[in-house]
Amino acid sequence: MSWFADILSTVFERRYRSALEPDLTGRSIEELCSDLLGSSGEISGAVTASHILDRYAGMDRAEKQAFFAFLADEMGIDPEAVRATLSAFEATPSKQSYRAFSIAAEPKRQELARRLNQVPGATAQLVQMRDDLLGFAAAHPEFGPVDQDLRHLLSSWFNRGFLVLRPIDWESPADVLEKIIAYEAVHAIDSWEDLRRRVQPSDRRCFAFFHPAMPNEPLIFVEIALTRGVPGSVQELLSEKREALPAVDADTAVFYSISNCQSGLAGISFGNSLIKQVVADLSRELPGLETFVTLSPIPGLARWAREAGVETTDDADMQCQIAAHYLLAEKRRDGSPRDPVARFHLGNGALVHDVHAGADLSPNGMAQSFGVMVNYLYDLSLIAQNHEGYAAEHRVAASARVQSLAAAMEKTQH
Repeated sequence: MSWFADILSTVFERRYRSALEPDLTGRSIEELCSDLLGSSGEISGAVTASHILDRYAGMDRAEKQAFFAFLADEMGIDPEAVRATLSAFEATPSKQSYRAFSIAAEPKRQELARRLNQVPGATAQLVQMRDDLLGFAAAHPEFGPVDQDLRHLLSSWFNRGFLVLRPIDWESPADVLEKIIAYEAVHAIDSWEDLRRRVQPSDRRCFAFFHPAMPNEPLIFVEIALTRGVPGSVQELLSEKREALPAVDADTAVFYSISNCQSGLAGISFGNSLIKQVVADLSRELPGLETFVTLSPIPGLARWAREAGVETTDDADMQCQIAAHYLLAEKRRDGSPRDPVARFHLGNGALVHDVHAGADLSPNGMAQSFGVMVNYLYDLSLIAQNHEGYAAEHRVAASARVQSLAAAMEKTQH
């Protein structure tokens, strides 16, 4: 009966919205936002929210900038009210004084976003709104608090408990497959046939996180190759001429591409949960898998080498030494690794297992890392220990081979 209830709800909502339409069309979006915050009725609130979202969707860049300025200037907190209610709570702690402080300390724009989200499809629109907001971040630091509030809400709404892990295969809906092609951010998918080679064979897997409010929009997905042994070349994994391996014969699961799909969710991490869930699912499906490893790009290597004046050659050993040094020794000001992919995997508890020259000969691979790639190993017995060491002091766990390569680079430079 739920579908019938949904139909009735939609009919009533449209009917009431139609009745209220004349009262709203002449009002500015700022007035509509104030109306929404003052609304107590569910139907009238939904109508107002729909108008705001529709109005925002039709804005040009300048109008969106003005809207975000309104959110920053008029929909924040009142510092005097926060101080007064905090003083009252400190003087007389009670449920009532704490509630008054909580209300004063929460920016109005957070409640505005929650009320906007009551409209069907609003979650995706709010994700897009944050994407637009991030486009103003560099030139308008005053919008930072607005982003902080949106990110806070989206982090709650996209909590791991709400996410659904779905396998992506050749039988998945065409619109989802099209988005996998479009969102692939590591190794471009050139055609439907290229996609088929990545999701159909017995030794290939693809998994994605979805949210119930955006059921056909992947949030993040990972592509996996089932192999025997740890590979050192993406060309080997993606070759058109390779022979598929029966899944039961594989001893290694290789995570060779992880792509975030929604730029409006930047800074909200799903990758850690995704990898852990996929490892657990694959371990149950294929008990013969012994090794879980990535074949990852090193996106900052070439840029760092240029900036540091490091002399590079076509010598494979020297390239591996340079890459090992970069991954283990080059840091940001906070002490974390300079390379963003390294920060992600090391933060998840992986270790730097090996580096390979000539591993990605694509134009992008050559430009960003001279074609060198890295394996991050997810050793289930060491993940917790590695994670704690990294979290506490940014300690980079690495195999003896990688440590040796890094040491050789340092000797050469000195």
